[in-house]
Amino acid sequence: MEHNDDTALLASAVREAYEQAAPVEIVAGGTRRAFGRAPIGTPLSVARHAGIVAYDPSEFVVTVRAGTPITALEEILAREGQVLTADVPRFGAASTIGGALAVGLTGPGRPYSGALRDAVLGVRLISGTGEVVRFGGQVLKNVAGFDVSRLMAGAYGTLGLLLDVSLRTARRPEAQEVVRLEQSWPAARVALRQWESALPLTGACYADGVLHVRLAGLAPRVAEARRVIGGETGDMAVFTDMRDLRGTFFERPGDLWRLLVPPESPWDPEDTVIDWAGAQRFWRVVGDATVVYELAARLRGQAMRLVGADRSVGPWALPPPATMALMARVKAAMDPRGILNRGRLYPDW
Repeated sequence: MEHNDDTALLASAVREAYEQAAPVEIVAGGTRRAFGRAPIGTPLSVARHAGIVAYDPSEFVVTVRAGTPITALEEILAREGQVLTADVPRFGAASTIGGALAVGLTGPGRPYSGALRDAVLGVRLISGTGEVVRFGGQVLKNVAGFDVSRLMAGAYGTLGLLLDVSLRTARRPEAQEVVRLEQSWPAARVALRQWESALPLTGACYADGVLHVRLAGLAPRVAEARRVIGGETGDMAVFTDMRDLRGTFFERPGDLWRLLVPPESPWDPEDTVIDWAGAQRFWRVVGDATVVYELAARLRGQAMRLVGADRSVGPWALPPPATMALMARVKAAMDPRGILNRGRLYPDW
């Protein structure tokens, strides 16, 4: 793995941009560039700012520079028999840990091992004024700054240029297996309710009339869960594809939306797959987004547009004025001249 500390160069570049009120687009591997609105600004690459800053396997914490490829980080953890606690998506070999945190998505393991933001213990970043600041810590005992650190998850780089991230790690499971069962979604949801509290589930998704269940943990527990569930031996690639938004469904035409809804919610639309044991629904929609927002409201959920042809449409609908005002105050504190990834998340941000 390449080891470079570009802190001084990046801070100088942001400071100059701040003084000139000149927007910059933060880029690294480029695999998430299609997410969110098209930002305004001169590209500023953090791809060279890569490598492990600190790693003590006994503490189950790793601090890594933001430009580090996710696959390279996982290789280092694997040597110690460890993995990241979060199921981190990647959209190509160049996907970086900083890009993953900026977009904030978490794969099929989310209901069982937590969101990516839950794995964040601390961050070091460059504010919109060019100042290098640190929030949070490197060890589990240090909880200072947790909330500020986690704000970086899903901020699309609009609150700061990420330099380093401290993340939780965990022991690699002794055994993993995938089971597939052909059944209706209502029947699958009933079965999942029975299994979720008793069996070592780490993923449950549903597509084309098939429930896919991922099990992981101690070998005897996985074997017993396999006996309880029945079904046929499945393919681990189903969960890799779901995590990385690839495969036949994700290649279909239309904008790609994700809806976060109560797991028990009914589901009628075509061109969908179900993840997170029902709490996350992916939907391909061609045309007006109104139908998506209406369905999300009806199900007491939330809609997020992941990718689409029109880059002027953001990932989220504009929040209520009071919420937007609060977010604007945070943005003003972190990036007073709005130079970081301007327009990526909301207009003029």
